Amino acid sequence: MRKLALLFGLTAILALSGCGYNDFQSKDEGVKKAWAEVLNQYQRRSDLIPNLVATVQGYAQQEKDVFLGVATARAKVGQMNIGADIVNNPQALQNFQKAQGELSSALSRLLVVAEAYPQLKSDANFRELQSQLEGTENRITVARKRFTDAVESYNILTRQFPTNLTAMLFSYSIKPQFTVENEKAISTAPKVDFGAKPAPTPAVEPPAPVPSAPKK
Repeated sequence: MRKLALLFGLTAILALSGCGYNDFQSKDEGVKKAWAEVLNQYQRRSDLIPNLVATVQGYAQQEKDVFLGVATARAKVGQMNIGADIVNNPQALQNFQKAQGELSSALSRLLVVAEAYPQLKSDANFRELQSQLEGTENRITVARKRFTDAVESYNILTRQFPTNLTAMLFSYSIKPQFTVENEKAISTAPKVDFGAKPAPTPAVEPPAPVPSAPKK
């Protein structure tokens, strides 16, 4: 009886190994690891923002709406409850992407303001913060690419035969991808020309004098 149970167990193990069960475990962990790195880079950006805002604010205190927009967008991101299951929740992932897009847009406006202050652009602290921010944006791009690749690999395993049978058996479903609708428009800084001057009012020529009638 024990031999029969052992044989059955070994058969089950071999069957699970051959149908992709172990691959699902490996790829699922890969998705979680890639997502953790995405969050890590977004957190790094969030940590840089207060110092960047404070530096710009020292030169452009009148741009209150811009600073408020950055603070509001950052707070909105910070208030989100981001659990590990977000990678399996399309709506939660979409909300997270939208909040990060709004923060990117607010940061773009902040940097547009900075362009209007030559002394600020020459400030060493600002240059260092801007450099770190640019580096973080690059890291975010790389981390997101790795995450989308990991999700793609997992989803292919979920849909292809015969591992799709294992997916159905153990309820492994397709994971949502990390994409933002119209992301290019979200991340593009608005065009603001602080040096624009109102067009001069055209001069109005005085009316021509009316010739007087000749005296008789």
